[in-house]
Amino acid sequence: MTTETKYFTPAEARKTLPLVKNIVRDILQATREMRLIADEIEAGLQDDTRINKLASDVNGFLAELEEIGCYFKDTRFQIGLIDFPAVIDGEEVFLCWRSDEEDIIYYHSTDSGYSGRKLIPPQYFE
Repeated sequence: MTTETKYFTPAEARKTLPLVKNIVRDILQATREMRLIADEIEAGLQDDTRINKLASDVNGFLAELEEIGCYFKDTRFQIGLIDFPAVIDGEEVFLCWRSDEEDIIYYHSTDSGYSGRKLIPPQYFE
């Protein structure tokens, strides 16, 4: 089963931001706890019920983001980076938000990634 990509306008992405912020906060908190537990026990991580519960929680949070239509792009679970598929100037792009930003104001092409972030043109917020 293939799911069709949902494209967000900046305004639509902004509407989801309160929920996305909560989910990202939960992901970052759970992965922080996992690192603390891992540092504490050092061995037998796969057998630790706390680690398994937190990993299951994180997978659920990631699935919630996918249901919304956005993607968690922070593979190191440090900054909570989210991409929202969008179209700007006729090109498929990602609206880009990180957990330490108040609002969604950046985008990047699908192949440039975070390092290619540019400000979303103001007319896309009208």
